[in-house]
Amino acid sequence: MKRPLLFLDVDGPLNPYAAQPERRPEGYTTLRVPRDAALVDEVSLSSRRRTLRVWLNPAHGRALLGLGYDLCWATTWMAEANRWIAPVLGLPELPYVDFGDALFRERPDGVHWKTASLVEHAAGRPFAWVDDEQTAPDRAYVDAHHPGPALLHHVDPRIGLRDDGFHALADFARSVDDSQDSGPRLFRQAASQPHADDPPIRVR
Repeated sequence: MKRPLLFLDVDGPLNPYAAQPERRPEGYTTLRVPRDAALVDEVSLSSRRRTLRVWLNPAHGRALLGLGYDLCWATTWMAEANRWIAPVLGLPELPYVDFGDALFRERPDGVHWKTASLVEHAAGRPFAWVDDEQTAPDRAYVDAHHPGPALLHHVDPRIGLRDDGFHALADFARSVDDSQDSGPRLFRQAASQPHADDPPIRVR
């Protein structure tokens, strides 16, 4: 029996790019990447920088590997995520979704440009998708076009993937394993809201 897929965005969930620039989150390390090393959504990251400042938590790699998924990059970095992001996190080379002509292409229905490609890539297989740009139209699209269980977990780019996110992903993976024959379900996950007194992430 195949494990569920986990589609991983980089900027937002793993790299909390919207955090206060003078306050690197506890447990994170700074990576400087040449701007031409990755395709960058200019809405997310300033195009004025000569290099990209990427904050990564090395503990996340082990935590992700222990969740019970087959990991897959779902990011504008595409293949470059294996060159720059995976080594810092201690991840092996992972498959990635090649968005091709869909990259950054806006849709009139408000569905994110990634969504259709991820549903196609999953091909009915249960999946979780971690991203900071999901909205209600994406959930509706997955519900209508994906026959298997799916979790769309929205991450606030000011705080990145935290304990509650890892717990939600682990719970979903267990539920898929326990109920493969229960029919298609869409797991909706509310966006977490940051608080000034939030504790730093602790990956167990």
